[in-house]
Amino acid sequence: MALYYAPFKFTQQRRMARGDTTVIKTFADLDLDPNLLTAIEEMGYSRPTQIQAQAIPEALEGRDILASAPTGTGKTAAFSLPALTKIDVSLKKPQLMVLAPTRELAIQVAEAIESFAKNMKGLRVATLYGGQSYGPQFQQLERGAQVVVGTPGRLMDHLRRKSLKLTHLSYCVLDEADEMLNMGFLEDIEWILEHLPAETQMALFSATMPPQIRKVANRFLTDPEHIKIAAVKKEKANISQFAWKVSGINKMTALERIAETEDYDAMIIFVRTRNDTVDVAEKLERAGYPSVALNGDMNQAQRERTVDQIKSGKSSILVATDVVARGLDIPRISHVINYDLPGDNEAYVHRIGRTGRAGREGVSISFVRPREMYSLRHYERLTSGKVNPYVLPSIQEIGKARIEKTRSELASVVAEKDLESMREIIEKMAQESELSMTDLAAALLYQRQIKAPLQPKEDPKPRRESRDRNDRDGRGRRDARGDRDNRGNRGERPRREKVARNDIDWQTYRLEVGKEHGARPGDIVGAIANEISLDSSYIGAINLHERYSFVQLPKGMPDKAFKQLKRVRVRRQALEISVSEAPVVNQRQPRRRNEKSDNRRSN
Repeated sequence: MALYYAPFKFTQQRRMARGDTTVIKTFADLDLDPNLLTAIEEMGYSRPTQIQAQAIPEALEGRDILASAPTGTGKTAAFSLPALTKIDVSLKKPQLMVLAPTRELAIQVAEAIESFAKNMKGLRVATLYGGQSYGPQFQQLERGAQVVVGTPGRLMDHLRRKSLKLTHLSYCVLDEADEMLNMGFLEDIEWILEHLPAETQMALFSATMPPQIRKVANRFLTDPEHIKIAAVKKEKANISQFAWKVSGINKMTALERIAETEDYDAMIIFVRTRNDTVDVAEKLERAGYPSVALNGDMNQAQRERTVDQIKSGKSSILVATDVVARGLDIPRISHVINYDLPGDNEAYVHRIGRTGRAGREGVSISFVRPREMYSLRHYERLTSGKVNPYVLPSIQEIGKARIEKTRSELASVVAEKDLESMREIIEKMAQESELSMTDLAAALLYQRQIKAPLQPKEDPKPRRESRDRNDRDGRGRRDARGDRDNRGNRGERPRREKVARNDIDWQTYRLEVGKEHGARPGDIVGAIANEISLDSSYIGAINLHERYSFVQLPKGMPDKAFKQLKRVRVRRQALEISVSEAPVVNQRQPRRRNEKSDNRRSN
């Protein structure tokens, strides 16, 4: 790697000076691996963006890249496609490494790379970030991952532990370099880059080019090809932005309330991972809200069918990740819900841009944890708008909405249907039973509203928000090591406020879902509690094994509830609950002090 920094030169001018007059109109014009071209076509992409058309040819020729481009211009494909083209899948060693500022962005980049490389048999991607135990990450590396995506702190830890070896690394990318700089990662980045092989090709992508980024380029890039893509100013969309501070009830319950009370045509719900798209969509479907999932595990035909369901009105809720929702244009999307916040601030702009199209009004609602509240000021700056507090509908408002909906539906039936025969039946029932017409109507209404009560129980009292152990100053600011603040945000996990009660006669049940399927105790608690409306204090100890689990529930479970639970799915696996005589113990163990300090250093 060079210790000097050549003057910036625009890519197109440089290519023309070399006599290269190729006009790149489609991905087929780029010298990419055929398996990548097939995957790109299946994902619905045909024309490369500006950053892709300029960066990919240069990267394929082995040149270092210094690119200035805003989020949403296709940077992930710009650096991953040429690197994947050069990877030798038979070599089970890291050959491409991507540094990302946050765990969320690392996950998104890894999923995008997996989507591009889905036809490259034998290619593995390891995602390394703080807040996750080392065990799964060791396994990913030991299995021979050729691509490594991670946050600086955790990458440093793996390098120190010798679990990550860069001997065969041929391509290294700094993604969102200015954001990593803002988060205090400069020294960490320099330390990592000092450990790269001298022949490693480099790509640095940044929305802006402050002096310190230029200093990094000066030190570690060899005669870089400078590419600059200006942000395209768009007409400001008519979108009302809201944020609900997560407290009191879990996010899934909040989502159901919004789906029940908001006047929406169609909505898209953004979650962090592919598993979450299926999980959230299935829960909404069970709650009575027609929903479909859209994720990178689907082939092109499945994606098109899913999008058509939303466009045609067969379903009104789409649950998706950032990667697959890019470029999605469905005019009837009136609401965007950020169930999980995006990994970078500008991705927020692209998310909410799915609504408010063609002059229509749009609404975005973000679920924001206390430690994430700092993000709101960035969203306001980027959108030149105001993010207002969102007040979640109360139980009383839910009840009023249900009563009004029922009244409207019944009035519609009276106006549109011939009810003469029904009148005769109910009059005869009233005469024979000596009940009033009002009593019979009330009984019918009672039967109708069992699953969705017209007079729901009171809201739970909001829990006092505990200070997040990662928010050192209590105000949600990142510390000097940056991605520590993201450690606690591990997706929706229902909290168990009470220890298993001693006054309950417990029965052990076996569930056909375990660690191998990605299940966690919180997933099991949430699935059982939501499906049969069981308070979490009535769910005892949970033991997770590789392919199955044991859970303690009160004896004498009604047959109806038992049958309901057999059909429930956790991480796309049916619970298939059955009675067991196996002993169950509480597996939660206090963390050792040295492990805690290790984790602090690794983030």
